[in-house]
Amino acid sequence: MWARWRSQLPVGIYLLVMLTFIYLPVIILVLFSFQHGVLPVPPFEGPSLEWYRKAFSNDRLMDALLNSVIIALSSSFGATILGFFAAYGMFKHTPVGASAVRFILMAPMTVSYLIIGLGLLIVFNFAGIGKSLLSVGIAHCVINLPICYAIIYSQFGGHLRNIDNAAHDLGASDIQTMIYVIIPVMAPPMLAAFLISATLSWDEFIIAFLLSSFDVTLPVMIFEMLRAGLTPEVNAAGTIVFAISVGLAFFAAVAILLRPERKS
Repeated sequence: MWARWRSQLPVGIYLLVMLTFIYLPVIILVLFSFQHGVLPVPPFEGPSLEWYRKAFSNDRLMDALLNSVIIALSSSFGATILGFFAAYGMFKHTPVGASAVRFILMAPMTVSYLIIGLGLLIVFNFAGIGKSLLSVGIAHCVINLPICYAIIYSQFGGHLRNIDNAAHDLGASDIQTMIYVIIPVMAPPMLAAFLISATLSWDEFIIAFLLSSFDVTLPVMIFEMLRAGLTPEVNAAGTIVFAISVGLAFFAAVAILLRPERKS
């Protein structure tokens, strides 16, 4: 028993160091968002909800929060719908050069957000579309489409092909099969794709910074607040972003766990 524990000790220490490295800054951020003093530095003075009250009474901050919610929900909905259609099309009708098509669909995941943002900025300017929340929403739909496609397409399997064929044998059309059979079965992975997409859109900064103007998202607003220095109010705003991101990721994990089991 001791020999077994001793062999696993280096792995346990490494895991503990990594988890500390990842989560300690988050813990400090959340802790000092409850700081009673005016500076988010030790010693800790609190707990206090003073800076959360100031954050929620900050009109610009709340407007940015609402903008982030609207963009996250709308862009994620669009990315999920487009990702489903792409995945269902690739599943039902395998085209010539399917591997190349899948590569093209997944390629944006390998490109830096900075490059995508600059490219979209040039395209929008050429098309006469100025910097706005609409531009940010379209851009977030673009960057999240490959993720939604990957999640949804990974859940298509032989069991779904059998269900699809059975529906057609019973007289259902392609549209009826998709609406009444495929979408209900694929609801959990589609929900997971939507929530993960919303999580990524919710705290995305680079593209939102490049494509927004006067109306900004919450991460951009926090960046503007940081120019005046680090304060407990900034920590409170950051904690709000973190809490919502964790919540969305949690529900996405639950949706994936609730997906139907594959049966041939």
